Amino acid sequence: MNVLVVGGGGREHALCWKLAQSPQIKRLFCAPGNPGTASMAENINIVATDVAGLRAFCKANAIEFVVVGPEAALTAGLGDALRAEDIAVFGPSRDGAELEGSKAFAKGLMSRGGIPTASYRVFHDARSARDYLRGGVSYPLVVKASGLAGGKGVVICEDETAATDAVSSMIESRLHGDSGSSVLIEEFLHGEEVSIHCLTDGSTMLTLPTSQDHKRLLDGDQGPNTGGMGAVSPATNLDAKGIRRVEEEILFPTLHQLSKAGRSYRGVIYAGLMLTRSGPKVLEYNARFGDPETEVLLPRMQCDLLEPLLACAQGRLESVSDAVFALDSRAAVTVMLCAAGYPGSPLQGAVIAGVEAAEKREDVLVFHAGTTMSHGHLRVAGGRVLAVTALGADIAAARKRAYSAIADIQFEGMQYRKDIGMRALSGALAL
Repeated sequence: MNVLVVGGGGREHALCWKLAQSPQIKRLFCAPGNPGTASMAENINIVATDVAGLRAFCKANAIEFVVVGPEAALTAGLGDALRAEDIAVFGPSRDGAELEGSKAFAKGLMSRGGIPTASYRVFHDARSARDYLRGGVSYPLVVKASGLAGGKGVVICEDETAATDAVSSMIESRLHGDSGSSVLIEEFLHGEEVSIHCLTDGSTMLTLPTSQDHKRLLDGDQGPNTGGMGAVSPATNLDAKGIRRVEEEILFPTLHQLSKAGRSYRGVIYAGLMLTRSGPKVLEYNARFGDPETEVLLPRMQCDLLEPLLACAQGRLESVSDAVFALDSRAAVTVMLCAAGYPGSPLQGAVIAGVEAAEKREDVLVFHAGTTMSHGHLRVAGGRVLAVTALGADIAAARKRAYSAIADIQFEGMQYRKDIGMRALSGALAL
């Protein structure tokens, strides 16, 4: 089978790494890919949002199955265009991907389905939002760009000044372009975060292992929100009983609401949750695998990943047994190495050294998130540069191994959190 993975970040490197292990794959391509994917797939110089270019490539190269990584490609309608050519696609339709592409739509879906989430208001102009913020609201609260913002469109505001500044920057200054033309002002939820991914073909659902992302830039969950600074799996704050509760109260109702609205969904639903004292509540949905969660989940999965993903695309997930998801009993920890200036204006071009040494360490994987080859050197080409993942007997052992591997890697301005996984070791709130 000829397979194409769409995207060029750490998530797509991890997907290629796992899919390349399948004996069913004849040729594996990645568009546009990166220096990491080049070692296991054929990189194709087509950007993920070039729907026409990708469709033409698939037709010319007899591509039978496409796995779409980034959300922008899904909201651009890539899945719809490829399915129209009778190509199997892992990834929802454009209207299904609105679950991530519009936070206002997602909140409306949750309201209609009785799915627990933070209380909220949607605003389309800055004046109305500022009037609301002067009306005796409680702080802290959260201001969110409704559209796609690469994980950076969420601001936690401690007072009215911070909230009005966030609204103005999004709606008036267009910090996130059209994605911030509408904003949500939400209740701030207290608790512990956890990430849940489930595979679905629109009617059947299989829940994947849990993970916990670390969104804030700095140690101790300080600083601005980012696309994710690291992750651990499993999440120690959600046991089997808690997972069943999430399925019953959140995942199944979400799929039901999408189906009720006639929105085709064959792919992965990611629910970012806050575990509060009153139960799990949805912070956000993603219509694709999380990043860096993919880099921490896939090394624990011992199955041939092609089979369940293809079953979703072909509408036959019910034929896939839960037994296919055999798991490595060990824990995994992923730490993101980021460029100087991230998440604002990351500095590009620094030479990266030591990746090969890190990869030689036992039970360590290095996934390329934002790199390029230039003049014979591996260089920084994005905000999040490398995802260093390690397996260990438990989270403590895995994080020790990951940070030991990080010591091998150097580039100018390299920044990363030193406390990834520490929350999981602290006895956090559990349902």
